[in-house]
Amino acid sequence: MKILINTPDTSILGGVANHYKGLKPYWSHHVRYNFIGGRKGLPGPIWLIFDYVKFIFLCAFGKYDVILLNPSLGKTAIKRDALFLKIAIFFKIKTVVFFHGWSKNMVNELNKNSSKFTEIFNKADKLIVLAKAFKNDLINWGITKPIYQTTTKVNDELLSGFDFNTKSWDPNILFLTRVETYKGIFTTLDAFLEAKSKFPSATLTVAGNGSKLALAKKFVTDNKVQGVKFLGNISGKELVETFSKASVYILPSHGEGMPTSVLEAMAFGLPIISRPVGGLVDFFEEDKMGYLINSLNPEDYAERILELFQDKEKTKKIGRYNYEYANEYFMASKVVLNIENILQDEK
Repeated sequence: MKILINTPDTSILGGVANHYKGLKPYWSHHVRYNFIGGRKGLPGPIWLIFDYVKFIFLCAFGKYDVILLNPSLGKTAIKRDALFLKIAIFFKIKTVVFFHGWSKNMVNELNKNSSKFTEIFNKADKLIVLAKAFKNDLINWGITKPIYQTTTKVNDELLSGFDFNTKSWDPNILFLTRVETYKGIFTTLDAFLEAKSKFPSATLTVAGNGSKLALAKKFVTDNKVQGVKFLGNISGKELVETFSKASVYILPSHGEGMPTSVLEAMAFGLPIISRPVGGLVDFFEEDKMGYLINSLNPEDYAERILELFQDKEKTKKIGRYNYEYANEYFMASKVVLNIENILQDEK
């Protein structure tokens, strides 16, 4: 099977690009990545005409068996990939559309009028999503083509050399994502402040950059919060060390598709404290993997943090379960097999 995958440049930071960068070593079929969108310091719109012309050339002469498009459910991406889909159909190439991000605003628009969206994307051979709720939305909008569900991934090499049994289980909370309000940074800081007052040895590591980083640092300074470390963006050895030293992962996000950072945290044996968003609700086992909290009330998060810190044996038990579960289901080498089976399946 010869596969063409439209993806952002995998040398650029981003969810979809990072996903396919991690999958690249494990494809068993012939796969070509066709970079689209912003790259080489130039924004996506400047590349758009070139991307369409190159795609036409690849469809005409590449002899591909299947094409995999990777938009998010957002207005710009939908318009862009609708034309990619039409081009692939013109050349009679089997085409699968994998929706990654899931914009609430776009969902609200499509709930009012989805006829144009459905007319276009019902022409794909199959669709892939990251959550059962996303699949239900597509069905409600009138999509009748087969819809499959998959997950994001954990890079196998990230766990190379990691030994769960060597974890120290110091009371360190890890927040590793973009530092934004919608990712829950201020809920996290308030929750830590509450937990710290009752468990003084607790520490918090914040890894990532974002538009609210300066405000988050100001919050820590203004409230004289001790034990908070800001690392900025991290990768490689530093990323592994940061996951390894943490004992709890927190992500009070307002909305997600399938947050890779949660899967990575599980793979490093961390109990999860998050919210019932995106694909998490489709596999998450409450109390066995950690806790999904409906509210954004910091006190609710502080309560769960304290529960884990005060019962180290429970924390270790949850951590081991998550470590084993993630290694069974979320490693890139296994996610590739799932995607290839979807692309190859003729049903």
